Amino acid sequence: MALSGSICALATPLRAVDDALDLDACGRLIDYQLAGGTHALAIAGSTGEAAALDEAEYMALLEFAVARVGGRVPLLAGTGQSGTRRTIAQTRRARDAGVGYALVVAPPYVRPTQEGMYRHYCEVAEHGGLPVVLYNVPTRTACDLLPETVARLARHGNIVGIKEAVADAERMLALLALETAEFRIYSGDDPTALRALRAGADGVISVAANVAPRLFARLCAAPASVDAEAIDQRLRALYDLLGAEPNPIPLKWCLAQLGFGEAHLRLPLLPLSAAHHAAGIEVLSRLELVETLPAVG
Repeated sequence: MALSGSICALATPLRAVDDALDLDACGRLIDYQLAGGTHALAIAGSTGEAAALDEAEYMALLEFAVARVGGRVPLLAGTGQSGTRRTIAQTRRARDAGVGYALVVAPPYVRPTQEGMYRHYCEVAEHGGLPVVLYNVPTRTACDLLPETVARLARHGNIVGIKEAVADAERMLALLALETAEFRIYSGDDPTALRALRAGADGVISVAANVAPRLFARLCAAPASVDAEAIDQRLRALYDLLGAEPNPIPLKWCLAQLGFGEAHLRLPLLPLSAAHHAAGIEVLSRLELVETLPAVG
């Protein structure tokens, strides 16, 4: 299935009592996404706290998501690691779990050159066993996959798109010039997603869609419409809330208010600061996502 529209970068619910995967909450979150019109799901990415999952948890999460979705929408798995061999191994695990695409972040921490990233991605595409979606997020990785390098990678038959999280409009336009039937462009930045869609992006790999899947799906379905503009304005406060502390800290708190597990994260991430709770309740209430105000805490 082709990737387009509202693609949710799914959070990974965890239980506070034993720090284990909360697959019950995960299943209900997946159901919420599908009922809301989400077009695809990205599992175990940065929003899904992939860096905190061990190998067994990673496989259990992916296999659970594959079974729960049952082929209704495409699934991507975050497989990017700092090393190429480790990325290939993780991509093969995702393939074995039944996921359809690998979402491969530029190698974090090691700061490769553009040529190093080019060769890294070619190796993963050739040996990982899944179609690859590039993921560029320099604020997390300390390296920036430049459009010139993306242009070379776009010619690889098993590299099918890029999630671009640089919010600059000129960057998005440079990438959109590379778009073909075989290579698609996706926004990875919710606050500028509508602008990217109107410029020609095929979809958005979104954090906000976790919280408001129906609204985000409507925004992606008809980005040129007045309705999409109104939805984007309505979601502005949510975008601000989700950026109040590093992702997925505010997101996990929001999902806990909506009944999708607990606001539990693994160290070094900590729960959302109490200073943001009252404003967060106000944001969720204005979006009519909570019927009654939960206790702030």
